Amino acid sequence: MSEKVVGFIGTGVMGKGMIRNLMKAGYSLRVYNRTKEKAEELISEGADWRNSPAAVAESADIVITMVGYPGDVESVYFNDGILDHAKSGTYVIDMTTSSPQLAEKISTAAKKKGLHALDAPVSGGDIGAQNGTLSIMVGGEEADAKMMLPIFQAMGRKIVYQGQAGSGQHTKMANQIAIASNMIGVAEALAYARYAGLDTDKVMESIETGAAGSWSLSNLGPRMLKGDFAPGFYIKHLIKDEGIALDSAKSMGLETPGLSLSKEIYDQLAAAGEENSGTQAIFKKYMKK
Repeated sequence: MSEKVVGFIGTGVMGKGMIRNLMKAGYSLRVYNRTKEKAEELISEGADWRNSPAAVAESADIVITMVGYPGDVESVYFNDGILDHAKSGTYVIDMTTSSPQLAEKISTAAKKKGLHALDAPVSGGDIGAQNGTLSIMVGGEEADAKMMLPIFQAMGRKIVYQGQAGSGQHTKMANQIAIASNMIGVAEALAYARYAGLDTDKVMESIETGAAGSWSLSNLGPRMLKGDFAPGFYIKHLIKDEGIALDSAKSMGLETPGLSLSKEIYDQLAAAGEENSGTQAIFKKYMKK
């Protein structure tokens, strides 16, 4: 499948690593980003710039989107975007964490135009994007998911087909709900260790391999302790995800108090100017000394 041309819209923290792994796998890349400067490194490495989502769609066999918010997703797919300019038979894959309902809308519109749509959000952060070890959750037609498996394998290690359109996004919401409460626990545990005067490296050695172990503890815990709050995943994007998850849970009659508390904390951090920090900046809430 490496002779296929891949269009990729969104060259931010996540998209950049994903694009590089697709190029390593032998795919020709056509890229677009609202801010071209963020794509310059990729262009110098061999990616071909296009001036709009429509231009990407016209020139690619497979179009992947990895943008910020559901509104951004809707904008690049509709409004004289991907769906109006992709040629019949093109595969369009939204890997943004977005609304399950929007994924269903895109799928319905894509079918009417002879396109194959998948929603395939990811987990694994900037590290997973760079290393090609993302977990990819796929919704849409199963035959389409199987056809795109080589594309997903270039970017991820765990690829699971979840079901009909929107199922990938619903799965990602479950993922974000788990992360939301876990990040509170990680930050509180490490703050406790520091307040108790413990050697935090030794504490990490003990707890990350036991029952308390988690991806967030192992990968973001060390960043917390070093005071490294650079974004692998922005607080503003987690707040967006939490809002989608809360709305979806409410529509199903499900109470999610842990998720609600996490969003409250992250909203406070964003209001304090931390919206562009990494999610590990939740540690700042606890460190008063």
